[in-house]
Amino acid sequence: MIPSLGLIIVGDEILSGKRADKHMTKSIELLAARGLSLSYADYVGDQPARITAALERAFASSDVVFSFGGIGATPDDHTRQCAARALGLPLVLHPQAEALIRERMQDVAREQGAPFEPDRPDNVHRLNMGMFPQGASIIPNPYNKIPGFSCGGSGEGAVHFVPGFPVMAWPMVEWVLDQRYAHHFNRQPQTEKSVVVYGAMEASLTPLMERIEKLHPDVRVFSLPSVDHPQYGRHIELGVKGPASVVPAAWDDLIAGLHEFGAHCGPELVRNL
Repeated sequence: MIPSLGLIIVGDEILSGKRADKHMTKSIELLAARGLSLSYADYVGDQPARITAALERAFASSDVVFSFGGIGATPDDHTRQCAARALGLPLVLHPQAEALIRERMQDVAREQGAPFEPDRPDNVHRLNMGMFPQGASIIPNPYNKIPGFSCGGSGEGAVHFVPGFPVMAWPMVEWVLDQRYAHHFNRQPQTEKSVVVYGAMEASLTPLMERIEKLHPDVRVFSLPSVDHPQYGRHIELGVKGPASVVPAAWDDLIAGLHEFGAHCGPELVRNL
């Protein structure tokens, strides 16, 4: 079974509108390139209780979840501490994370032409970025070496923690997908076919939709209504999606049902997922 894939996106700046979230769109793209799809996304501000509650739900599931943001070492970064609280585990300095953070500090000192002072207070503080829940594994960061981390849930599920910065987060998500979940990739190519139905009401088409799903249990039927589309006006985009091998039969039955209904149909759309 392919696990459900979810996101937790942390940060007051997203909820206040100060910054627009880009992680969900990019995650959908990264998953689709591997034949996978996103099941849900949770947005959480920088409130420790809410972050902890979201992580408790994730850890209690068998889902694969990516958590973006809040893993730094400033006062408004709470995600590492909340992960430990949600798991009932202590935060400990991960030895491999410590080594990578020290490497990064040496790199910065070298770039600045300054001596590396490991005991300087700000350098000691930076080691907090390697404090993870006990038993966590690291996620390498190709941008600046400061790692993220993964904590297992039940079954194959796990929560993978990456920074909020896209330039760091997205390659780290790809690494996790390719290293841990490649056996789920492109197991069965997915297809989506739909048609624009002019002037119809969803309620009147519901029996047809239910019939298609009953006849074709591996296919999902969807409807996207619009009341003021600039090109099509009031319409419903009605379609089916699922494994490429079974979509054509469901599509034929859907089109036949629309003709029986007397629907006024417009353009047909095809999307390979």
